[in-house]
Amino acid sequence: MKIESALYLVPVPISQGPVSDTIPAGNVELLKQLRHFIVENVRTARRYLKHLDPAFPIGECTFSVLDRHTPPEEVSGMLAPLREGVPMGVMSEAGCPGVADPGSHPVEIAQREHLRVIPLVGPSSILLALMGSGFNGQGFSFHGYLPIGDAERKKAIQRFESESAARHLTQIFIETPYRNNRLVKLLAETLSPRTMLCVACDLTDSVNEEIITLPAAQWGKMKYDFDKRPAIFLVYAGAKGGDTRRYERK
Repeated sequence: MKIESALYLVPVPISQGPVSDTIPAGNVELLKQLRHFIVENVRTARRYLKHLDPAFPIGECTFSVLDRHTPPEEVSGMLAPLREGVPMGVMSEAGCPGVADPGSHPVEIAQREHLRVIPLVGPSSILLALMGSGFNGQGFSFHGYLPIGDAERKKAIQRFESESAARHLTQIFIETPYRNNRLVKLLAETLSPRTMLCVACDLTDSVNEEIITLPAAQWGKMKYDFDKRPAIFLVYAGAKGGDTRRYERK
């Protein structure tokens, strides 16, 4: 496979399962040819490359760190090799770069300068969660992280629910893993009893994966433990008046 001069958006597995389960072989072969990377964390990026190929020439590679602490004015300089015709890769910590991820910044610059951008196929926890939720997949919105303060979070949840009911939208968001249980509790207390809530946890992990869709009232009664596990939260109030009995858990 001959690699072109482009900014390759390289998906990374979102679980500890076998890489071959979620990353196409073509991605791996292409990745082996890249030597310049924009990454969130150099250590995890190097470890992933070595996992793909123990003989990967890490010493020949350059890694530019792009995280929430990176000054925006430094990002453009990271694309210097690409401007000279040398292919580059963008890698996030997990999942697809550019989605809920600082990797969107170099992509924006590349597009503005008419440099080629090639997104590669890989796991997206957002789409996998939407697929498994049973909610509307034609109208949905991803909001990233909710506000930290409980009062602001509650207002955001109420706004999402109202928009979902009015426009039949699936509302999707994420949380810092150690606060997952607290968020589920707040959602169960804040949402209308018949509004549907889905928690999709440990996606692509064949052993621990859970995708549970229930009315908010049922979440308030059941036991769960999602803390310290990567999770996606989805709310759907578009069919709030429907029969939710089939979701009940005894």
